[in-house]
Amino acid sequence: MAASSLLRSSPFFLPPQQPNPRTINTAPKSLQIKATISSDKPTETPPPIKHRRTADESIRQEAHRRNTSEYDNFSAKYVPFNADPACTESYSLDEIVYRSRSGGLLDVQHDMEALKAFDGNYWKSLFDSRVGKTTWPYGSGVWSKKEWVLPEIDSDDIVSAFEGNSNMFWAERFGKQHLGMNDLWVKHCGISHTGSFKDLGMTVLVSQVNRLRKMNRPVVGVGCASTGDTSAALSAYCASAGIPSIVFLPANKISISQLVQPIANGAFVLSLDTDFDGCMHLVREVTSELPIYLANSLNSLRIEGQKTAAIEILQQFDWEVPDWVIVPGGNLGNIYAFYKGFHMCKELGLVDRIPRLVCAQAANANPLYLYFKSGWLDFSPVKAKTTFASAIQIGDPVSIDRAVYALQNSNGIVEEATEEELMDAMAQADATGMFICPHTGVALTALVKLRNSGVIKATDRTVVVSTAHGLKFTQSKIDYHSKAIPEMACRLANPPVNVKADFESVMDVLKKYLLSKDSKH
Repeated sequence: MAASSLLRSSPFFLPPQQPNPRTINTAPKSLQIKATISSDKPTETPPPIKHRRTADESIRQEAHRRNTSEYDNFSAKYVPFNADPACTESYSLDEIVYRSRSGGLLDVQHDMEALKAFDGNYWKSLFDSRVGKTTWPYGSGVWSKKEWVLPEIDSDDIVSAFEGNSNMFWAERFGKQHLGMNDLWVKHCGISHTGSFKDLGMTVLVSQVNRLRKMNRPVVGVGCASTGDTSAALSAYCASAGIPSIVFLPANKISISQLVQPIANGAFVLSLDTDFDGCMHLVREVTSELPIYLANSLNSLRIEGQKTAAIEILQQFDWEVPDWVIVPGGNLGNIYAFYKGFHMCKELGLVDRIPRLVCAQAANANPLYLYFKSGWLDFSPVKAKTTFASAIQIGDPVSIDRAVYALQNSNGIVEEATEEELMDAMAQADATGMFICPHTGVALTALVKLRNSGVIKATDRTVVVSTAHGLKFTQSKIDYHSKAIPEMACRLANPPVNVKADFESVMDVLKKYLLSKDSKH
């Protein structure tokens, strides 16, 4: 297919308007000139014609009417992850399968030769043309890359909240004041529909489930084990599509803000007296026996949505590659997703290199860090201890092989953060205008350590991925600033000052405060 024909199938290509015979001025030219001369008003350029849908038509119906961008030439399939090139095992994305025949992970493999029929500049122009639009489904930061995500799904089957397109925040003050850096950025993936990056993967998975149900495949509902954010994303997208969702949560191990989300969205919530790893074990057993589709990151469909955040970072830098990208890691699907997105852009000619990746783990749940420090010689799951970064409190990560592959192929690094380090980093970032989650505190701690050791240079363009919204973790912030965390100094706590409600008392306190601030300048 020629690039011009593909562009014509784009929702943003409108064919040239044919003149309407009834509106053509057929008067003699002399009369036309006289009419123009005799007019006292200058000729005005008519406003552009707006092709707006009718009031009773939805954006989904409009997309269906226009039959937008259904590319027959692009395809994808499941293959065993990192298999030998001679391996012929593969599965249709319409099959319900989570593991290869050998029991290993699966990966979604795209027809790269078909995608390579179009050069890097074509893909950059296409993706850029869709940013900020409301045309279904391309207004989504995920589905604006539909050809690279699920190329064969019908737009009618897509379940989207126009997720993605998240803010890239220039962390100017934090970078300059604490690290001597002037090119530090925070990718706020938590500014999303349910408040975490999990929306990026869940829109893809639930869309495929929606397709399978319409094909009368044996899928009654969708289930997941969760430390909070996955269940929030799953329940919201399933509710949007009218699909039952079942959530396995570890009792008393997630924040109230996270717990209330699946409850509010109508999920069937099971609170289990175990940790995440125990929940994961149970949900895998249950989904093998009941017609419940597994939604955890064992399912490689979610990687396809999450990888679009990497492509989005490149877009936001006008297709320039940053030097470093730092990602918090728990179940470890996300670090591979970023690698896959960057690598795909390189392979298809959008960029000429990929950034170095850093995976940041909480010291209380650090199996990947220990594996890295051993020189990749000895991996052992750990019993995860309680951490404020609850979404990455995972001791036996499903995507360990994916993470190692991503790090080894990006010259990557693994770092860790203690509870005090991550909470101090969170408070320090908040004091410079952010409002981050504890997981982002883990990533910032990794940055501080690598900057202090000289691995990351002052001039390196660095992106820290913020995976969830700080508003989900207000209790941890309250405890920190109240100095209510046992065995933690909370050295950056900023508690409110109790003052008598009279003028002199208030003035006395304010003078002391202003003097303390003035002495620092």
